[in-house]
Amino acid sequence: MDRALITAAVSMAQLQKGIDVVSNNISNINTTGFKGRNVSFSSLLVQSLNEQPDKDNDLGRLSPLGLRLGNGSKVAATQLDTRQGSIEQTDRDLDLALDNPNQFFTINVLADQGAETRYTRNGTFYLQEDPIDKNLMNLVTSDGAFVVDNAGDHIQVPANFKDIQFSKTGEITAVMPNNQSVDVGQLGIVSIKHPQLLVSQGDSAYTLPDLNALGLTQADVFNTITPQDISVEQGALEASNVDLTDQMTQLTNLQRSYQFNARAISISDDMMGLINSIR
Repeated sequence: MDRALITAAVSMAQLQKGIDVVSNNISNINTTGFKGRNVSFSSLLVQSLNEQPDKDNDLGRLSPLGLRLGNGSKVAATQLDTRQGSIEQTDRDLDLALDNPNQFFTINVLADQGAETRYTRNGTFYLQEDPIDKNLMNLVTSDGAFVVDNAGDHIQVPANFKDIQFSKTGEITAVMPNNQSVDVGQLGIVSIKHPQLLVSQGDSAYTLPDLNALGLTQADVFNTITPQDISVEQGALEASNVDLTDQMTQLTNLQRSYQFNARAISISDDMMGLINSIR
């Protein structure tokens, strides 16, 4: 009976993690550039019981040889869903969308431990006055992270520009009041071979783990990319790729499994109470 309680309790704890993943997906259904996660389960240790009682002394026993008893389930993996989200037109000059999957904008976040490179599909950008040079403006994300170019430098635009244009291949051009075009640089866009390595940092931004600890190099993670491989759409944003119908179906299944295991604990408790009362 203890085995039934333990198996159900362990499974409930793991099912709760699955529910948390699905709930997070649903809560970010309107988050620009958000990529959902898919949760999968596997069985914990399964024991095979081959030693059976003496059939002459234990008449009526029906358990077969090789009876297999499990110890519950666990979350095997939560995989990042890298499918392309729908592209929605906004007609805002600083809204950018990437048309190719597995490509990300590169941003630079100033944290307590120093600058940190992150990657995002959220192309909602803004211009912020540079604190040092008032004649320049920095291209930043909604939370103030710097957008960097293909050389790793912060993208800066002349403060008195009249118009800003982003080409399909990521080149940035500022049009001045005298209609002169100024080359600002090129968006720092990377293509990641194995997006499952990405670690979510919130706000649709990701970092990479310590590659040295995993025995990986930059070449193992990043694809070689040329401007012709890039497709940027100005005045548009990529919506979340979460399918609400699919997520609600998963949530219902997980909740039912959770209820079944809770019921198993209740029944086991009732049976143990019955046994104690017989004594």
